[in-house]
Amino acid sequence: MIDFDPSIVVDSLRLVLSGHKETIPLHEPKFSGHEWKYVKDCLDSTYVSSVGQYVGRFEEKIKEYTGVKHAIAVVNGTAALHICLKLVGVERDDEVLVPSLTFIATANAVTYCGAVPHFIDSDKSTLGIDPHKLDTYLKDIAEIRKEGCFNKKTGKRIKAVLPMHTYGHPVDIDTLSEVCNFYNLELVEDAAEALGSFYKGKHTGNWGKASALSFNGNKVITTGGGGVILTNNDYLGKLAKHLTTTAKIRHKWLFTHDDIGFNYRMPNINAALGCAQLETLPKLIKNKRKLAEKYKQAFIGVKGIEYFTEPNFAKSNYWLNTLLLNDKFSYQRDLLLELTNNQGIMTRPTWTLMHKLDIYKGCPKMDDLTIAENLEKRLINIPSSAHLG
Repeated sequence: MIDFDPSIVVDSLRLVLSGHKETIPLHEPKFSGHEWKYVKDCLDSTYVSSVGQYVGRFEEKIKEYTGVKHAIAVVNGTAALHICLKLVGVERDDEVLVPSLTFIATANAVTYCGAVPHFIDSDKSTLGIDPHKLDTYLKDIAEIRKEGCFNKKTGKRIKAVLPMHTYGHPVDIDTLSEVCNFYNLELVEDAAEALGSFYKGKHTGNWGKASALSFNGNKVITTGGGGVILTNNDYLGKLAKHLTTTAKIRHKWLFTHDDIGFNYRMPNINAALGCAQLETLPKLIKNKRKLAEKYKQAFIGVKGIEYFTEPNFAKSNYWLNTLLLNDKFSYQRDLLLELTNNQGIMTRPTWTLMHKLDIYKGCPKMDDLTIAENLEKRLINIPSSAHLG
């Protein structure tokens, strides 16, 4: 019989984290480049809002790093997701397939469109949507008409799939793309956690017709608050910038708007911070991967728990490092969370599954969500700041 001793988990964490400060956050930003210089320059210019050189500069740097043709900087990752869904034609009462195991922003962005999140199970090898299980599910509930894909049970159109690259680990994008193509579904990548993550050598965000990044204070790099819309479609790139700047027609002095737009553009002062952060991104990713390797080695042979590693087709940023309790010891999760946090090591469970939240209990979902439910019981995130590497 396997014995599980929570104190050994703490000892293994301490082995990796020794020499660091007494209280270790889950993920904190690192400002080691030109952040002060660029932000001061922005302040001196007085262009601190959505006009100024740093917004365009930040967008160009994101395009260069990700290889995506268009990058539109916005106020946060949720706003980016909202616009992505509008760009691909998600309308009121449409259904959008999203993982139940995700941060709430994924489901909320669907709701902002007046659409309905439809919850899908996860793949234990990626923590994201299981495309094979999704294909089997759609064979049962989907009807393909000339107007699109429809849910035979609800009568609503299923318009899109919104996978999230969980904790920076890419989903099986090729297989998921095949499913989307067969059922005439739009693919929108929630890459909020996946800056610096690559699928088969190509950066995340290149497969969806539109994709979203996030630069919240706890992400790999931060703009304080911010996000980016990514697309390789020229028309959608132009439309995204137009919609996020209140759909204002450019003119020297007139205020004319031709659509219901959104005041979503990223302020210049946030972009100034982001430009400096992007300059340090390669080093940050290198350090995060070093930290991941340290954790991997530290937990070899620790009974009752495993360290989650990237899928074999991916190179992950390891945004949040993850431990998984053995099934029979999942009841010890909360005890382990309490023990680590009481000792100054910030750990967290995964998010409450979307289909369990009162606000989304009435939404359609797979009958079988057992993998997501199993992961929810066993998963623990551990300190992942780049400087720990």
